[in-house]
Amino acid sequence: MSAQQLQHSKFGFNKTIDLPYEEAVEKARSALKDQGFGVLCEIDLKEKLKEKLGVDFRKYVILGACNPPLAYKTLQEEISIGLLLPCNVIVYEADEIGKSVVAAIDARTMLSVVGSNSATLDAVATEVNEKLERVVAQV
Repeated sequence: MSAQQLQHSKFGFNKTIDLPYEEAVEKARSALKDQGFGVLCEIDLKEKLKEKLGVDFRKYVILGACNPPLAYKTLQEEISIGLLLPCNVIVYEADEIGKSVVAAIDARTMLSVVGSNSATLDAVATEVNEKLERVVAQV
């Protein structure tokens, strides 16, 4: 099974993998668990877009992931940081049949909107990114 290298974008990192969507979603959930994240919410965009707009869309899920100790640490530093939680991980069908894309938010980029010079928040964002990069790499 060959997979693309981790790619970085303005607000996250992703890779395309040689797995069908359903398998990719399960592997993403497992990788999140391995890195200490729980999935707090799951949004099936294909289903919601069909329900709300009557349109067909590719299979696409948003997993709202949270690492409780790290979330608690940031909330102690900045109570309003909850506006940026949870960390989103997405999985969707790639254009190529049998492939999927898995991606995660860049926590440091999210933190930049806070405008804080907090060493604690910066350290937590760095740790979250390291864990989320491992999640994407593991899938």
